Amino acid sequence: MVSEGAAGRRTRTLRAENALTRLTDSPDSPERLRRVLEQALVFTGATLAAVYTPGEDGDLSLVESAGVPRTVYGLRDSYPGSGGSPPADAHRSGRPLFLGPEDAAAGTGSGGAARRDFHLAVLPAHGDDGRACLLAVSEDPHGFDDDDRKCLELIAGAMVCPAPQAAPESTEPSSHAFSLAMDTGRVEVGDGILELFGTSRADFDGKVETLLGLTVPEDLPSLMSLFEAGHTVGDRELEFRVLQPSGPPRWLRLRGRMLAGAEGLPARLVGTVADASTLRSDVTDVARVQRLAAALAMAGTVRDVSQAVVSALRAPLRADRIALAELENDRLVVTVLDPPAPEAWPELWRLEWRSEWPEAPVRAMPTLATALREGRAQIWPAGTVLEPALADVGPGGLAVLPLPAAGRMAGACLIGWDTPHHFDPDERALLTASAGLAGQALMRAHALDAEHELVGMLQRQLLPRRLPRLPGAVAVARYLPSTAGLELGGDWYDVIPLPDNRVALVIGDVQGHSAAAATLMGQMRTALRAYAVEGHPPDVVVAHANRLLMDLETDLFVTCTYVDLDLEEGTAWCVRAGHLPPVLRHPDGTTEIAESDGGPPLGVVAQADFPMTPLRLLPGTLVALTTDGLVESTEADIDTGMDRFARGVATADPAHLGLVADVLLGGARRSDDVALLLLRYDGMATHPLRESWTVWRVPEAARHARRFTRRTLRAWGVPEDAMDTALLVVSELVTNALVHTGGQVRLDLTLIGRRLRVSVADASPRTPAQPTSIGWEATGGRGILLVEAVSAAWGSVPVSGGKQVWSEIALDA
Repeated sequence: MVSEGAAGRRTRTLRAENALTRLTDSPDSPERLRRVLEQALVFTGATLAAVYTPGEDGDLSLVESAGVPRTVYGLRDSYPGSGGSPPADAHRSGRPLFLGPEDAAAGTGSGGAARRDFHLAVLPAHGDDGRACLLAVSEDPHGFDDDDRKCLELIAGAMVCPAPQAAPESTEPSSHAFSLAMDTGRVEVGDGILELFGTSRADFDGKVETLLGLTVPEDLPSLMSLFEAGHTVGDRELEFRVLQPSGPPRWLRLRGRMLAGAEGLPARLVGTVADASTLRSDVTDVARVQRLAAALAMAGTVRDVSQAVVSALRAPLRADRIALAELENDRLVVTVLDPPAPEAWPELWRLEWRSEWPEAPVRAMPTLATALREGRAQIWPAGTVLEPALADVGPGGLAVLPLPAAGRMAGACLIGWDTPHHFDPDERALLTASAGLAGQALMRAHALDAEHELVGMLQRQLLPRRLPRLPGAVAVARYLPSTAGLELGGDWYDVIPLPDNRVALVIGDVQGHSAAAATLMGQMRTALRAYAVEGHPPDVVVAHANRLLMDLETDLFVTCTYVDLDLEEGTAWCVRAGHLPPVLRHPDGTTEIAESDGGPPLGVVAQADFPMTPLRLLPGTLVALTTDGLVESTEADIDTGMDRFARGVATADPAHLGLVADVLLGGARRSDDVALLLLRYDGMATHPLRESWTVWRVPEAARHARRFTRRTLRAWGVPEDAMDTALLVVSELVTNALVHTGGQVRLDLTLIGRRLRVSVADASPRTPAQPTSIGWEATGGRGILLVEAVSAAWGSVPVSGGKQVWSEIALDA
């Protein structure tokens, strides 16, 4: 313990004296000795305090302890009274002993895996049968300073120690003792326990479930935590309530120890159960633990767990700040801070701030790292010198609670006070119980959050990351996964840009909710996009997707609606495969459900027909596509839902599509996935100029194509220098198509603003090969290189049964 100065020492000694006075003035009880020992943990920084008293054989035996298990330091249950151990020496001489690490380890017989880096204090104490010994252990490198020793003397003088009781010869359990077999759930109990539970020996079947069934349901989560197999071997203490035939429930206190079985696994819980109403007058801390357990049982996310811990601890403990963080490798990722303002936390934390929460490095807080490594709560009173990252968290007192779960540390909870705070034993019990509950809940919530994130990530990867910018139209989309579970859904949407200022709108739904449904959704979305880009008409695109789904031999079917929209003309063709029709909101505000003949769902009939229905769109028309999760529910059929959806579209302001989408999703029943796709058709301000020429396979076909191009470009007012470039491109592309392919060849010219597009389509699917090198004697292969040199951009796209090679020429170049 670092020296605190004269004023600090006087204050701490006075606080210890006041606390001991309150305890010794209270009625005698089996708990009073333990509470006196706990003062050594509070006021001296000791990690273990124990009392040894002489028995009839003269040996000194352990009768009570507080803090970490004695086995950590290799301390024994008893020492011979005539031996040379520190307890025996202090008992015989009546003088206190303060030993350093080497003498302490040698004198107590510490060895093997026990720790040896501790200081030991042994002081005479009063007992019912002569002197007893107070033994305290400190891991502080400086050991016990003068003020610590004064506090220990006060504690030793305040103890009244009972003589150790001889072990009963009978193997029958005592009146209030129990022994629970963890593998079978069979429990041996004394008659006193049965009386506390309000049952008799004749009515008890020996099963622990029978006793648990008599407890208050709200107390079961914390009580069941004692029996979880993941708990390590060690001491247990908990208060809970049992139902009474009349009147309020009775408070009971369970104290026990988990005994190791084969291979270090907990095999048996042994201990006692007593009436808590006679042991403590205030049970508010236990009630808080019960409420915390109930809140954590309902917490589904890491944030929910953190908020439940803050609500259960900060106000009752009158703490000034509380932080809860997950432990990820060597960093603490803070999940909640209360208060949330960065100014309320240490400067180092503010330097590590990441948007909303900081990531505090454990390496910068060795005191915290030690607490996490050892897995036990640490409490530092006011005046303790700590590293900067912790000192400002609790200048008036700091509690660090490691949160254990499943054999490892899930995180830590830091609770700080600005003014000097006295940590009484009840608060220690509250903190310890809360840490165990929070650790388990944090682990469960973290796993649930990770699964939610995995589901969301997979869903995002299967849907478009962003929608394309469209000439003369604006599109927005929304997707809401179901909240009824964590399974992946099969709803999807897509916006596919097509040549000649066309766009395909697709929305669909795969049967079921599973990984298979999500995988099939990704396959169908890719297939429809591929068939659309090839240039097939809408009915052929959907028919191809249907045949593909039949070949996949899946038991799932797919519904979809496909709309092919010409943004230049404002016309569209709609194809439905067992899916909902589009809803159109016209510029005058009227709304219609575009009813049309549709085909069956994909994957049902191999040779199905999918008729096309024409749609006419004026500038300002809103097209709305959705899935049945938005319009169908248990309260209303799908027709009623579509009418409600159409009314929502009618009252929307199409000028703000994002707000429209949010409003339409506001009443969604989240028992199913929901996909929504909206497109507002504005019309193109400038229409492209287009001309086409069918190139016949006749002599001088390339010359005829150049003549057509020159005549067209002159009519469009294209400059002469750009015209020469266009003629060169036309000559090369047409010649390549005639020489290397068979079938029909078509030349298309398109002028969009100040950009000229030359396209040549042929019947061969093979893309033109760009030569890597050309020799001096080569007679061909330079055409594509010339096209690339004079074009602002060029490429090749598949079209139905062939390809289209295109080149764009900037007229301002």
